[in-house]
Amino acid sequence: MDVFLSVFLDAPFAQLGSRARVFLGSNSPPLLGDNKMSEEAPQVNDKREIFGWAMYDWANSAFSTTIGTVFLAPYVAALARTAAEAAGTTTVSFLGIPVAPDSFLPYMISLSVGLQVLFLPILGAIADYSHMRKQMMRVFATIGAIATILMFFISGSLWWLGGLLYVFANLAFGAAIVFYNAYLPDIASEDERDRVSSYGWAMGYLGGGILLALNLAFYLFSEDIGVPETLAIRINLASAGIWWLGFSFITWKRLRSRKASRALPQGETYLKVGFKQLGKTVKEIKNFPETLKFLIAYFLYNDGIQTVIAVSSTFAAAPLIQGGLELDTSTLTAVILMIQFMAFGGALLWGKLAKWMGAKQSVVLSLVIWSGVVIYAYAGLKGENATTEFFILGAFIALVMGGSQAISRSLFAQMIPRGQEAEYYSFYEISERGTSWIGPLVFGLANQLFGSLRPALLSLIFFFVVGLIILPFVKVDKAIADVKAYDAERA
Repeated sequence: MDVFLSVFLDAPFAQLGSRARVFLGSNSPPLLGDNKMSEEAPQVNDKREIFGWAMYDWANSAFSTTIGTVFLAPYVAALARTAAEAAGTTTVSFLGIPVAPDSFLPYMISLSVGLQVLFLPILGAIADYSHMRKQMMRVFATIGAIATILMFFISGSLWWLGGLLYVFANLAFGAAIVFYNAYLPDIASEDERDRVSSYGWAMGYLGGGILLALNLAFYLFSEDIGVPETLAIRINLASAGIWWLGFSFITWKRLRSRKASRALPQGETYLKVGFKQLGKTVKEIKNFPETLKFLIAYFLYNDGIQTVIAVSSTFAAAPLIQGGLELDTSTLTAVILMIQFMAFGGALLWGKLAKWMGAKQSVVLSLVIWSGVVIYAYAGLKGENATTEFFILGAFIALVMGGSQAISRSLFAQMIPRGQEAEYYSFYEISERGTSWIGPLVFGLANQLFGSLRPALLSLIFFFVVGLIILPFVKVDKAIADVKAYDAERA
């Protein structure tokens, strides 16, 4: 209790007035409570701090699992279908635009990431010029968690509220992750980053899985205790926000602030320099061709990964006539729950695999498996064994899900200049978990065009194939050498 109380007293809300001044200019007074933190000299590979950092993955993965993967999409799609049937149509109207019920949330995912494309690089640049990385991470995590808690009010004709709240929550989720990922080079040495990154992902799967297990139990037995099914789903949605916000306090307590990576030029403001630095970085990245090549490959193949994760519940719950599996929520949740706990071990295993065969080679192997998953989802999963096959397919997803993303994150950390971590990770986050935009858009359009989810799933093979074409040509050693030469020249 004392720990939580002390963290709460250090929360950003009591300091909003002073922090708002950072955007006014470089001569603003110091932020309350930040000088002491910024003067610390934290060491890399500190087990206490690494645990605190990984606990944020534990906290925010509740959003990825309960919201992004299991409960929200089928629930909102069902409400939208009911609204369409009541209107005597096959589509619902959102802002005057006819939308297929199963395509609504994928479209909103695309919208949220479109907004991230505009804002996240600016936030990353600002973070590199200030010591507010931790504070900004905390503010956006709080906003995202509150938006998630408000999902409790999604019901009946308010199906559209699910999409709007998801846009706000996912935008804040992505913003917080920019600063979270940017901490990786600060807390772990180069030889430890694959392990630490995999550890963070593993903790995320464990934390998300535990909450999902609790939500599944509550959902299955809700009517036995007098709680209607729809109310149980709404409570589960809100619980993800409570979990996200609550466990984040452990991170705020253990993760230490860092000094600004770069000094703010005289007479400049953080906001102004953020826009300037964004333009400079876009021009500068051409000096790191291998980093750019990796970023393009990651953008594409991670779009495929995130879209498979995001739409899997929609595909599994959709009627057979739409190409779906028509699985009930309890069966679907059981599959996702299995994936979460298996992915915990998968992420740790992939960290060891990367040390044995190399980070890039391990990611290439994972993409081959992902391609096989998409092809089988399109051609298989039919007949009376469809449910069993879906469980087996889920096991393969669990094997590679955390590994491909964790190793990609640590690999990228070696390819970016020192002092610009948040800025570069903002570009990285545009295509990070749950924030892809091209994939959901392609999936939604293919579903609406063909009237079936299976061709929509098959369309995602494009992202893995192109990623497999580009990634082998990324010269990791050259990328690291280019960055070190650049850092030495600046020093």
